[in-house]
Amino acid sequence: MGERKRRIGMGLVGPGFVAAHHLDAVRRLGDVDVIAIAGSSQAATDRKAADLHVDKAYGSYQDLIDNPDIEVVHNTTPNYLHLDVSMAAIKAGKHVISDKPLAMTYAECSMLRDAAQAAGVVNVVTFNYRGNPLVQHARRMAAENDIGQLFFLHGRYLQDWMADDHVYSWRLDKKKGGSSSALADIGSHWCDLAQHISGLKIVAVLAEMTTVVKTRYAPAVPREAFSGKDGKVMDPVEIGSEDLASVLLRFNSGATGCLSVGQITPGHKNDLEIELNGRTGSLRWNQENQNELWIGRYDRPNSVMARDPSQLPDGARRYAQLPAGHNEGWSDAFRNVIDDAYSWIRAEGDTDARPATICTFADACQICAVVEAMLLSHQAGGVWQMVVDEASPSLKIRSTVPENGLLSEYVATKAGS
Repeated sequence: MGERKRRIGMGLVGPGFVAAHHLDAVRRLGDVDVIAIAGSSQAATDRKAADLHVDKAYGSYQDLIDNPDIEVVHNTTPNYLHLDVSMAAIKAGKHVISDKPLAMTYAECSMLRDAAQAAGVVNVVTFNYRGNPLVQHARRMAAENDIGQLFFLHGRYLQDWMADDHVYSWRLDKKKGGSSSALADIGSHWCDLAQHISGLKIVAVLAEMTTVVKTRYAPAVPREAFSGKDGKVMDPVEIGSEDLASVLLRFNSGATGCLSVGQITPGHKNDLEIELNGRTGSLRWNQENQNELWIGRYDRPNSVMARDPSQLPDGARRYAQLPAGHNEGWSDAFRNVIDDAYSWIRAEGDTDARPATICTFADACQICAVVEAMLLSHQAGGVWQMVVDEASPSLKIRSTVPENGLLSEYVATKAGS
């Protein structure tokens, strides 16, 4: 019989759409206690606590952080509160698990990254698609050169929950959601996944952004994301952030790529797809069919690998919770990431013990730099923009196809250096 793990107390700030999934994930672990949640007011949080079956409710996030029984703070607030809530938790010496994005801007992300590193607390951002077992298998195949040198990474993240102009979210308010909507909200997921599977970094982008639905109708009483409309009278709001974007990408190996992102594309519910093309093979994974991994070959038949623990190597098998044929989904991958986060907390943040699915504040800071480069590219009229990240100020780009003049060598450096 194995040694019994000590129990860890957690608290959650921001009981909105994704909060229920954080609570579900930690409850499934069995060794984490949900101590309390905190919201925008005591009355509202009391109602949420009853809905979510949480015993303690706070009307102030600082009161939750001050609770000595809480060792880990989950930050699931709207974007504009990420900096304040996470920084308060760090200053109190608490570990932080934050929903993405880490913060509103790269400058804010940098502050959190540096503060977490200085405090020595575990810091995690929940890019949950990393937790899928076939994503981990694809990552291993890329790392072991199973499909050869990568030269093209492409895909999409398309949704339709904002196709109706009577759907409005705080994500579209630049003061609450930030300067970007679709790219920051879901494009960031794709970029993280592309880098995570390939082991490469995006170092330059060329972006075109569009606002298809320029006027929306907002309810008098705010609603959570994906809640649709209720037929009540709504007020017109002019929208300034993008709901559609196309981006060309350059990676630090010389590989290129392209990405389509939209939240107003009818029929696409949560259509994240990524394909990696290497010199000897290709890999394609789609979130809506996440129990399958397509493997393409030019010299033998293509194949579709089903999620089957008996067929997965050790690194990926541990993320498969059910036998073959028992489909796993979004919440299972999310649970895997949360499980890894608490495993890392138990290892006291030891760098060598960091699980593969963990996105740290430093990693999320770099993703924010990628999104900001996309915004700058579009604002400059659709020109190549280098990604500037303090953690990696200079990246040498080497052509993967030397004879092709279109992939000439270039150097990405910090602006002005």
